[in-house]
Amino acid sequence: MNLSNKVICTVACTGAWPSKADTPYIPLTPQEEADEVVRCWEAGASIAHIHVRNDEGKASMDFDKFAETVRLIRARADIVINLTTSGGLGLTDEIRMKPFQELRPEICSFDAGTMNWAHSTIFENSPRFLEKLAIETAACGVKPEYEIFDAGMIYNIGYYRRKGLLQHRPHFQFVLGAPGGMTAEVRNLMFLLETCREVVGDDFTWGGLGIGKGHLPIQLACLALGGHVRVGMEDNIFYRKGQLAKSNVEFVERVKRLAAEVDKEVATPDEAREILQLKRQA
Repeated sequence: MNLSNKVICTVACTGAWPSKADTPYIPLTPQEEADEVVRCWEAGASIAHIHVRNDEGKASMDFDKFAETVRLIRARADIVINLTTSGGLGLTDEIRMKPFQELRPEICSFDAGTMNWAHSTIFENSPRFLEKLAIETAACGVKPEYEIFDAGMIYNIGYYRRKGLLQHRPHFQFVLGAPGGMTAEVRNLMFLLETCREVVGDDFTWGGLGIGKGHLPIQLACLALGGHVRVGMEDNIFYRKGQLAKSNVEFVERVKRLAAEVDKEVATPDEAREILQLKRQA
């Protein structure tokens, strides 16, 4: 199978922060999120990146919410599931890891370092936690997606690879535009991509996203540079300036159109599994 012209489209429908006050279209409950993921899968999305909310609509790592969301998605769609390990602040390592340990998605997020978030709080990913996460993802057969907010996080991945804790082909997700991280500019994307080549060589896969107004420029750059893309209301609630997206499906449909303009196609879930060398879970 020739996968050279395939683009993985990850959809992040919910995230940790947008609320119904920000947009009435954000899916928050397990049923709402599952329904939205299924619609995105039907539209062609390859991967669903899952966050959950508590009953008040706040960021959460509530295991029961994850279990219900995953059950509802798996009953209706064959989309690749990627569970977050960072759905809240100040949580124990065990709470953050339990969803992927118990539910065995094919991918989970691996936020590769600590950063100041919005200059008001700390997004903590301590060396202790990252080492545990490397060990546990390997034990569970779940592939970590290295979420990179600045260049130092790539060197953290290099360190754990040298220690022998991360032995698979790496997949990087460049997260640009987070408050406290690198800005969503194409020059930063290119710098991170070159840093990955310096640290791990040429054998890796990668994708990117831009938060807010950087959403579309980074998406276009990823397509031009041969990367994969992430879209969705976790990162951006506007389809264009001043116009709220009414569904995450709108973002997926746009990726399909843009990819077609450069003679590429959005990967099916099975094609994404092959590209990322995923272990399909039972």
